Amino acid sequence: MKIIPHLEIHLAHACNLTCESCSHYSNQGHKGILSLAEAEHSMKLWNRRLVPHTFSLLGGEPSIHPDLAEFVLLARRIWPSAHLRLVTNGFFLHRHPALPAILQRDHNTSIYLSIHHDGPEYEEKLRPVMELLKSWVRHYRIRVNIYLSFKHWTRVYRGSGSAMEPFKDGLPRQSWERCPAKHCPQLFEGKIWKCAPLAYLKLQDAKYRLSDSWKPYLQYQPLESNCTDEQLAEFFHREEESFCGMCPANPERFKLPVPFNSSK
Repeated sequence: MKIIPHLEIHLAHACNLTCESCSHYSNQGHKGILSLAEAEHSMKLWNRRLVPHTFSLLGGEPSIHPDLAEFVLLARRIWPSAHLRLVTNGFFLHRHPALPAILQRDHNTSIYLSIHHDGPEYEEKLRPVMELLKSWVRHYRIRVNIYLSFKHWTRVYRGSGSAMEPFKDGLPRQSWERCPAKHCPQLFEGKIWKCAPLAYLKLQDAKYRLSDSWKPYLQYQPLESNCTDEQLAEFFHREEESFCGMCPANPERFKLPVPFNSSK
């Protein structure tokens, strides 16, 4: 049994925010949610092969999913010892009144609230989210961690939609060393992918017919569940590879525009 530090799964590809240069492409208008049956199938392909120390439920925005609480129960059943982390912007948590009681009964879970802007409009809309979480902490004693994403935001590709382009620095080792997602493999379609930008790139291509610059990166092959133990070990020990070259060798932080989508 291989113990790995971290594994992530998208419960939904859509997001209620439109954060520029989102590494999961959640600002690009993707739709679709993962069914409980699909998730269970994917997890069971791997639960006898590996155990993640932390298993993150995210997206997109996971609280868009109507079955969010049931995903916590499912993940716990599949990986009893993993720390379950719900990564969310928080704006739809009020839709899940059963969630805090489920988290309370499980002492190895946390909500990871990702804050994407520090402007007054965002802070005003975030206020009821913070009040809700304070009440959950007070009444259910759940664990909530707050992460100021906007302080660490970097551009991982240029442009958007059909005009999106990879970086062309040609320094995959340096890109990997400075990558904020290098320890965030994705469980997607029953396979394990090195990172979110590679895992969900084909969704971008299907929707926008990306330029030929992306062809080398669309050739990436994820790890299949029928891999050998040697292939499994090699995958998780591998550091940089040519595909890392799609991301910047010198990532630069930038101030996100207010990420509210007026159409939502």
